[in-house]
Amino acid sequence: MQNLFPWILTRLTALAVLGVCGLLAAGAATAAAGVVANGPVWPAPPAAPRIRYVKSIVGPADIGARPSVWRRAANWLTGDRGERNDLQKPLGVSVDDQGNLCLTDTGDGRVCYGDLSRKTWRWWDTLGKTRLVSPVAMVHRAGIFYAADSELGRVFAFDEKGRVKFAITAPLKRPVGLALLTNALVVADAQLHTVFAFDWQGRLLFQFGKRGAGPGEFNFPTHITADQQGHLLVTDALNSRVEVFSADGHYISEIGSAGDTSGHFGRPKGVAVDAEGHVYVADAVFDNLQIFDLSGQLLLTLGTSGSAPGEFGLPAGVATGPGDLIYVADSYNHRVQVLQYLEQP
Repeated sequence: MQNLFPWILTRLTALAVLGVCGLLAAGAATAAAGVVANGPVWPAPPAAPRIRYVKSIVGPADIGARPSVWRRAANWLTGDRGERNDLQKPLGVSVDDQGNLCLTDTGDGRVCYGDLSRKTWRWWDTLGKTRLVSPVAMVHRAGIFYAADSELGRVFAFDEKGRVKFAITAPLKRPVGLALLTNALVVADAQLHTVFAFDWQGRLLFQFGKRGAGPGEFNFPTHITADQQGHLLVTDALNSRVEVFSADGHYISEIGSAGDTSGHFGRPKGVAVDAEGHVYVADAVFDNLQIFDLSGQLLLTLGTSGSAPGEFGLPAGVATGPGDLIYVADSYNHRVQVLQYLEQP
């Protein structure tokens, strides 16, 4: 017992030091996660900036989330540096009505929820008894998360403990995009070239779309979003456009077309609309973000291939949130870039 006491004392001292170091490291991480001084803006000077780079999120530390003291102690004892929490290949991103972040990480087969106000980060790689394979989209409403796994062909509704409330299977084949309307969960299915709307118990309400290149038709839709007026915007990937529909699925218009200049798309992916009605579309071929109004007029193009702030490597999902923030899932750079729309005086 006497020989054991010095060992215990050494360990307790190390844990105390660890706690102090953890606080210092957390402070440094929080500072690093803040606004980047003199970060890129668009358009470039001398034009008045309309969009600025804010920061990048690569893991929990970048939203101020920290593991508990006991978790840090366990990580220190085992040599685990916490890389398991960092993003591998983020694909889908959305912001809930409280301004918190929903992410899918297809590279690690999990879905994540970053509570930005409480500075907490949770993730799930198993829902109920089902291991996720290719989670591609996730949204959150009224305490329930909805996650689409394209490989499993299911949309799961689950609570914060990962308990499945129900799963939507038929008629889905390859669900890839999720959006929330006031009265419906809307799912884009790439294999069926169709959009489905379900009620909050998973019952089918209506559907629209079929394969083709005409108005209201799809050729592998990949992402979907809803704006504050209830419009549904669907990325029609292989038709190189974004289509705009009413909340009940009636075709209204389209944005963009195939081409290699601004206002055109190579492979459009994520789509989002902000409170001012600006439409943001990520292009995975040109590694850029294009901004339109709802009528389809191009307003601004930003970004290029690379890994520096404001550069992209296969951008995928896009979402907008409070404070005019714009979140872009920068897949091959293993991060989510945060931008901000700057209102003009």
